[in-house]
Amino acid sequence: MVKSTPEPRFRHERHKSLSPLPQPRDLIIACPPLRSKVNLSRIVRTASCCGVRRIITNGSTKIDPTIARDGADQVEIESRRSIVPVLKKLKENGFQIVGLEQTTNSKNLHHFQFARKTVLVVGHERHGLTDEVLGVLDHAVEIPVYGLPFSYNVATATSMALYEYCRQFPGG
Repeated sequence: MVKSTPEPRFRHERHKSLSPLPQPRDLIIACPPLRSKVNLSRIVRTASCCGVRRIITNGSTKIDPTIARDGADQVEIESRRSIVPVLKKLKENGFQIVGLEQTTNSKNLHHFQFARKTVLVVGHERHGLTDEVLGVLDHAVEIPVYGLPFSYNVATATSMALYEYCRQFPGG
């Protein structure tokens, strides 16, 4: 008697087809110069996976293609001398400017409702957002931290915020 093996519940499917977005995402990421090209490369990769097509930065925009993978080809990276004038212009064009930073009056990311047209401003790994950038924000959001150190890595925190935005706007 030959025993038959049951059909497995799960089968490994790597690189499934992309989930189509019926409309482009109205989400832009803005960030200061980061200390590590690894962090910017991770942000680019995650942004691409989330359907984000534009990142505005100032300073070095060197991307490690082994980390960013195909995201380096999918996301437009604009390097500006200063991001503050760009943020002001985007605000004039109807974008909500949201800083990912621990501040007075920052809101818990778990309870924050993004606007569809949002610029997510992430901070420098050590210094966070400057006072000048804080002055342009419509909102500041933070991610609760339950252990040490006191904050998440900038690429990790950006990924978490992008996930929340995509959860709120799954169709783009």
